[in-house]
Amino acid sequence: MSGWESYYKNEGDEEEEEQDEGPEAGGEYKYSGRDSLIFLVDVSKAMFKSQNEDELTPFDMSIQCILSVYTNKIISSDRDLLAVVFYGTEKEKNSVNFKNIYVLHELDNPGAKRVLELDRFKGPQGMKHFQDLIGHGSDYSLNEALWVCANLFSEVQFKMSHKRIMLFTNEDDPHGNDSAKASRARTKASDLRDTGIFLDLMHLKKPGGFDIALFYRDIISVAEDEDIGVHFEESGKLEDLLRKVRAKENRKRTLHRLKLKLNKELALSVGIYNLVQKAVKPSPMKLYRETNEPVKTKTRTFNVNDGSLLLPSDTKRSQIYGSRQIVLEKEETEQLKRFEEPGLVLIGFKPLTTLKKHHYLRPSLFVYPEESLVSGSTTLFSALLTKCLEKKVLAVCRYTARKNSPPYFVALVPQEEELDDQKIQVAPPGFQLIFLPYADDKRKVPFTDKVVANQEQIDKMKSIVQKLCFRYRSDSFENPVLQQHFRNLEALALDLMEPEQAVDLTMPKTEAIDKRLGSLVDEFKELVYPPNYNPEGKTTKRKQGEDQGVGSVVITKRGLCDDGSGSKKLRVPVSEAELKAHISKGTLGKLTVPELKEACRVYGLKGGLKKQELLDALTSHFQDS
Repeated sequence: MSGWESYYKNEGDEEEEEQDEGPEAGGEYKYSGRDSLIFLVDVSKAMFKSQNEDELTPFDMSIQCILSVYTNKIISSDRDLLAVVFYGTEKEKNSVNFKNIYVLHELDNPGAKRVLELDRFKGPQGMKHFQDLIGHGSDYSLNEALWVCANLFSEVQFKMSHKRIMLFTNEDDPHGNDSAKASRARTKASDLRDTGIFLDLMHLKKPGGFDIALFYRDIISVAEDEDIGVHFEESGKLEDLLRKVRAKENRKRTLHRLKLKLNKELALSVGIYNLVQKAVKPSPMKLYRETNEPVKTKTRTFNVNDGSLLLPSDTKRSQIYGSRQIVLEKEETEQLKRFEEPGLVLIGFKPLTTLKKHHYLRPSLFVYPEESLVSGSTTLFSALLTKCLEKKVLAVCRYTARKNSPPYFVALVPQEEELDDQKIQVAPPGFQLIFLPYADDKRKVPFTDKVVANQEQIDKMKSIVQKLCFRYRSDSFENPVLQQHFRNLEALALDLMEPEQAVDLTMPKTEAIDKRLGSLVDEFKELVYPPNYNPEGKTTKRKQGEDQGVGSVVITKRGLCDDGSGSKKLRVPVSEAELKAHISKGTLGKLTVPELKEACRVYGLKGGLKKQELLDALTSHFQDS
């Protein structure tokens, strides 16, 4: 019946979740629309002064942070739109001719040329380049800067799913001496919020500290799903600033908005989010060799008998079942896909300990409350989450993503909110949606006999494990193949002499490991392996302390000499007791054909040439005796 799973795969260009029911299902999802992001940077003289000689200036930190976003977007989502606007400049460059505002990049896809332009503003040489090209102005209006950003959004012809402005500054009261300008800036920020444009503050460290309450508390935007009143601490280091930007860079877009039904009469609305998605190399684009223009692939279906073109209405689908071809109309295949309306249906609760690691099927999704379908969902969701955390239980549900997707059994595992020392959210509060396997998904694998280690061996391995323990975070390790691929492309695009080599963090640090373990490995080998053990050589399979007694069979590997000429021999004794044990356990088939042949020769049995004939002969011999 596995062939039916092809009916759940999407057809056409629908930008929805890819329903892959095969073993490689990894939960890959697509979204419609493009994200757009404008970096609005304060370039007043205070931004070019560092508090210590060994620290980066706030402007340099901002540029390096923007560069990081540009390069990441090229890799992860090159369809998104980015722009850079400076305010507080001497020269002006914008569509409405406002003074002291310079649009370095208009909203467009990130590219190599833009990365090179931004790179020229880094470091002491970048400061000089900025002063020569743009210069510092004596005054500016934040209202006009926001107006320019709004115009940049309005000039874009693409469909935009999200609009965001990131404001970099170390001035906590830009219009402290001009209440009229401050009022106009607040009004403009409110207008942007009403039109769906979010304004985020990336405030940088300044002498005396940055006080958000003076001006920016009324300016910045807070999304519906963000905690009001949580403001990040000012950034004095590039790492802190990068974490802030990464936390705000991508919009929290839902895959689905569904109802979580607790019973027939009670339901709440939730959003399903994708937190982990495998990063892959982008597919290469086919070009026409003469002009380098992209080529498009079109598929046509023809009648094999007369070559006539077939329309979609002329075709049907079939499935082979029991040597019989079953033909289905398109409406019937559509009906087969649909089980029930999309949603989550609560089945019951189980202790968290019942969820095992081997139940893993694919990356989990994240469940968070939504007020769009059912009012009051956030309150009910919070109560459910709190109780699940208190009682240490998970919720088992039936999950149907869409009308044409099959249902899954899932476990909703409660998760508490976590904040780091910068008050940046590390883990949001909500439920992890874990896909549970059906009985059809489980395999029964025959396991070999368990070899039990003695207590001394166990204690020694415990010491080795304790020495090698370290804190693991998945976001600390990058895919070396993917990183090197994009660095090679970056070198070609930027005309670099050679690509920068990516550091493979998945390689073990052998020197540090050897130093940390010391003599523990050699001590463990002495406890586990026989004397003079050589893992690269051919060793005897004979058990330690076991004598070759009467009725034992000695197998000499074919092609090895028995004349003592120094050739290597592999001698494997199989005693009569071992043969009887194998027969009683039904494991005689584990012996090799040469071993079985030699055993038959010793006992004078004619077993034939095939392994099964040898097994039958030995089994019959020992059962009769």
